[in-house]
Amino acid sequence: MSEPVAASNGGTRLAYVLGVPLASDVERQWPQMGEVVRTSKLVGEVEGNFPELTLEVGRRLYLDEDIVVVEWTCNYGDGRLYRNVSIAELRDGTAIRVTDYWGEPTTTPEWRQSMTDRLHMPADGIWPDAQHLGHH
Repeated sequence: MSEPVAASNGGTRLAYVLGVPLASDVERQWPQMGEVVRTSKLVGEVEGNFPELTLEVGRRLYLDEDIVVVEWTCNYGDGRLYRNVSIAELRDGTAIRVTDYWGEPTTTPEWRQSMTDRLHMPADGIWPDAQHLGHH
């Protein structure tokens, strides 16, 4: 089921993205870099190194009471958009482990163009454009 976007009430950006608070001992994993950051305090410190970052949530999908999947878009301040998916494991409504996947949009290779169609991506839809991102 899909839920409306909720504010983080002054928490981390990740809490805003997920729509739930972070456990103090949360683990945030970044498989692309083979990295993990532990504790909500360190998640906030890492996020603080990107003051120009804007983002917006496209949708949240609650698979059950223990899993939320979020599709979201961000811009680190250089105009390049990244399309992201975060998967959070919850305990008692609090995120205890989060895995983030992200990627910068790219163009379709010429060899594949005849086999695919363009994905409809309205500027204010699931994958917002740069004008629909905000500081959180």
